[in-house]
Amino acid sequence: MNILVTGANGQLGNEMQVLAKENLQHTYFFTDVQELDICDEQAVYAYVSEHKIDAIVNCAAYTAVDKAEDDAEFCDKLNNVAPGYLARAAQANGAAMIQVSTDYVFDGTAHIPYTEDQPTCPASVYGSTKLTGEQNVMNHCEKAMVIRTAWLYSIYGNNFVKTMIRLGRERESLGVIFDQIGTPTYANDLALAIFAALNKGIVRGIYHFSDEGVCSWYDFTIAIHRLAGITSCKVKPLHTADYPAKAPRPHYSVLDKTKIKETFGIEIPHWEESLKRCINQLRVENL
Repeated sequence: MNILVTGANGQLGNEMQVLAKENLQHTYFFTDVQELDICDEQAVYAYVSEHKIDAIVNCAAYTAVDKAEDDAEFCDKLNNVAPGYLARAAQANGAAMIQVSTDYVFDGTAHIPYTEDQPTCPASVYGSTKLTGEQNVMNHCEKAMVIRTAWLYSIYGNNFVKTMIRLGRERESLGVIFDQIGTPTYANDLALAIFAALNKGIVRGIYHFSDEGVCSWYDFTIAIHRLAGITSCKVKPLHTADYPAKAPRPHYSVLDKTKIKETFGIEIPHWEESLKRCINQLRVENL
């Protein structure tokens, strides 16, 4: 297959590039905005047609959750309009598409893991644009998959894990939210799941993917510091109310992953196992 991966310089896009070297049966086209502006409809159609693309994996997104509240137009263009262009181009060329989405399509008021068929209710501009992007893709591409994920981190770019390691080394104490519950997701694990779908054959629908287990941001930070060997920083639990943010965060965003596991026969590691892998890789890379 000829596979187009957009947003190739982000966390997930970089992990897709790593795994591509283990999946040499496909031909890959990794693009960032310099190679392909997905907000340019004509450019998208031309690229997909010219390169005879069989599958699109859209890893590009506007992810600055708080900034999005004041930048709604561009956030919508990147998270909703552009995926629609990709979906239409895929459909016109008989290609499949995987759109990566988010737990922010839910308001986070549940107390048991969210399944794919539960009602969505985004509480932020970011969540709203990601939800309309999902709908745009599903409405315009027959062979489309949406994969919602949460709390993504990796050795690439700026993310919670790398920030907590840096702050843990710089500070004597650190306050971290303890009343928001979810599951961290190592981007490498998500990339493995995407390749499982590509190799087995995309099955239309909405899917949830995160690592296994449940924790708070506070629990996550404690584990990060323990595995990174940081002992000099005292981590203090904070209420969400103590740390006001422009965009509301889901208080509970654990995702039920039964559907993706059963459909593609994948096994998902516990978040602590994956965190250990990531921190070991950070050591290897001296990051």
